[in-house]
Amino acid sequence: MLEFTEYTKFLIGLLAIVNPLGAVPIFVALTSGAIEAERKKIAKIVVMAVMIILFVALLFGDLLLRFFGITIHSFSVGGGILILLMAISMLQAKISAVAHTAEEARESASKESVAVVPLAMPLLAGPGAISTVVLYAHKNPSVAHYAIMGLDILIVGLLLWAVLQLVPWISRHISQTGINIFTRIMGLILAAIAVEIIASGLKGLFPALG
Repeated sequence: MLEFTEYTKFLIGLLAIVNPLGAVPIFVALTSGAIEAERKKIAKIVVMAVMIILFVALLFGDLLLRFFGITIHSFSVGGGILILLMAISMLQAKISAVAHTAEEARESASKESVAVVPLAMPLLAGPGAISTVVLYAHKNPSVAHYAIMGLDILIVGLLLWAVLQLVPWISRHISQTGINIFTRIMGLILAAIAVEIIASGLKGLFPALG
């Protein structure tokens, strides 16, 4: 098992990437024509889809890397750069094109159901979140390690559910400026985590750097 601080860092990093509060305006826009009962049903599907995606990444991510012959160090550098790009977009209070492109946004506007695509994937549980889960899962093969990571994912899912349930209240009481400030803070934390992941990958690829 890793130290407690590592699991805390994973939880904060995953929460920053998923960024439930930052997704509120998009959730409101995509469910604007839905009644309250329909919106709650969509929120439930979103949370379930996000957790399923992240649990699949946790259990089978390492197997997928071995199947394609990708070393964890190469994946660390690539995944770290991907997470850093998302962090830079968050520092500008924007949704990264890595998570959700303009074409996907236009396509989703005409869909009857938006719970799984694009809300759950790729907006919330996109490449950045999946990369983070795979990278941290690889650090220890023990059952306890996977159990604690699974608990962290569950906590993120519960927080996401809570935020989506509070969407009407958040829309009334928290301005877009407030959401942008929160997004920038999460982006700063995420940028620091991304740099650590990239540095760890580079040390693995080039031992002389250590």
